Amino acid sequence: MRLAAALALVLLAGGCERQAPPSASTGRYMLGEPYAMGGVWSYPREDFGLEEGGIAAVLPSGRPNQRTANGELYDPERLVGAHRTLQLPAIVSVWNLETGREIRIRVNDRGPAQPGRVIGLSPRAAQLLGVPPGGAAQVRIRVETGPSQALAGALPSPDRPALALAAAPRIAVEREALPPPPGAREAAVRPIVAQTTARAPAEARPELPPDPLSEAVTTRAVRPGRLLVEAGSFFRRDLAQRQAARIPGVSPRVEPFGGGRQPQYRVVAGPFADTAAADRAVGAVLRAGLAEVRLLVE
Repeated sequence: MRLAAALALVLLAGGCERQAPPSASTGRYMLGEPYAMGGVWSYPREDFGLEEGGIAAVLPSGRPNQRTANGELYDPERLVGAHRTLQLPAIVSVWNLETGREIRIRVNDRGPAQPGRVIGLSPRAAQLLGVPPGGAAQVRIRVETGPSQALAGALPSPDRPALALAAAPRIAVEREALPPPPGAREAAVRPIVAQTTARAPAEARPELPPDPLSEAVTTRAVRPGRLLVEAGSFFRRDLAQRQAARIPGVSPRVEPFGGGRQPQYRVVAGPFADTAAADRAVGAVLRAGLAEVRLLVE
């Protein structure tokens, strides 16, 4: 009886250990390969200075112990989010242009799945920004450079494997004093005084951001913008005009943009009165077989 009771306790303890939830921060740093989601192709790239405006979506609550694209544990009650192309993870400030509220979130997943959305917000992040469940809002996002670079340097990465460097072998050097040759006078050798130069102080490395992030909300101006749909950019006007002719029903136009020596041209439609109208224009671009479409707030 005692042996059976002891065995039962051991099995119960082992079962409890197997059911322990994984840590939320056991993730990695990654970019990943190009992929298609919602009919739109996305090309992940490292960008520590990204700043853009668009429409934010609210992510679903998800399943228990669900993992994000970079292996972290998704928690809808934390300030986390999803982006289609940014390095993962990244710290991003999100400014709701319709309410004036701004917070910082940890982007650790790919998405949103719906075309024309610039970022996905966890339910808690959306709540703090004043975005209702299942709703959308005009936002402006900006990558926090220092904290994001700190994460990139601290986390393991399949895209940047660590290199094992072997130390170079040291060889013993022998010294021997030789007499001067015949007929030569021995000169007094003055000792060389080593001159030390002041080294520039090393740049301080950015600190790792806390996990979870603080729920501090900053109040800024309310500044909603124009809703535009972009269907490609080109270095030649004729190619942009040819692209615009492929999209019926939304009256696209060709606009020059950028301040470089070589002019660029983009195909845009709008402005639209609301998000629903802009979404219909996004759908028209996708039905025309054009997978590079963005819904912008300017």
